[in-house]
Amino acid sequence: MSDAILQARGVTKRYGKFTALSGVTLNIARGTVHSVIGPNGAGKTTLFHVLTGTLPITEGSIVFDGHDVTKEPDHKRVKRGVARSFQVTSLFANLSVRENLRLAAQGVDSVRALNTWTPPQGALAHTETVDSVLERLALQRLSEVSAGALSHGQQRRLEVGMALAARPKAIFLDEPTSGMGIDDLDDMKQLIRGLRDDYTVVLIEHNMGIVMDISDTITVMQQGRVLVEGRPDEIRGDERVRSVYLGNMITGGRA
Repeated sequence: MSDAILQARGVTKRYGKFTALSGVTLNIARGTVHSVIGPNGAGKTTLFHVLTGTLPITEGSIVFDGHDVTKEPDHKRVKRGVARSFQVTSLFANLSVRENLRLAAQGVDSVRALNTWTPPQGALAHTETVDSVLERLALQRLSEVSAGALSHGQQRRLEVGMALAARPKAIFLDEPTSGMGIDDLDDMKQLIRGLRDDYTVVLIEHNMGIVMDISDTITVMQQGRVLVEGRPDEIRGDERVRSVYLGNMITGGRA
């Protein structure tokens, strides 16, 4: 198997007396789709927060791409190649699809990130990056449409595209199919599956059909701890997982 791009060791996060994460150890291999699942309150989103630097950890260590990032904030991890989308869509609704992507690409450049007084021409246009992402998202014909005018499914794809525009090594997707209709689900599934060709994908997703279909590795969490980890076929047949929350939903429903 590929070497690990991210290694978390004994990661613990406490809020006063409440322990949200307790001794979580995780290895995420390069060029894979690694899904994190579990019932509500299992600690999945908190884990994403600490791995991407949104929240500091209380104990443990995190190594990304060979660098100890345990104490680094999120903006430094972005420069190292960590990108993230969130469960709630966060786009610039009044700006075009192209401009949303351009700003995401510009945001990783510490010198030009806040350069709002210079027209987006030349290097500031990030044309090659934006065009490449538009093609990957199949949104070329909508490049000049405002993000707020897109369908919900198209907005979710654009949010993934904004993470890609940051030219990451690993992309963290927090419930990218949330709120999607059935017609959009297959498009998003195919998009995520194709990302592993160029990126490492870490995924929180409640749709078990998608998780089982596109994941290389699945980590199941319960009450802030790792319950079990393995390939989809191993998770599908694990009685501990079924007893926790999946039951018959393992075949494709939501939990």
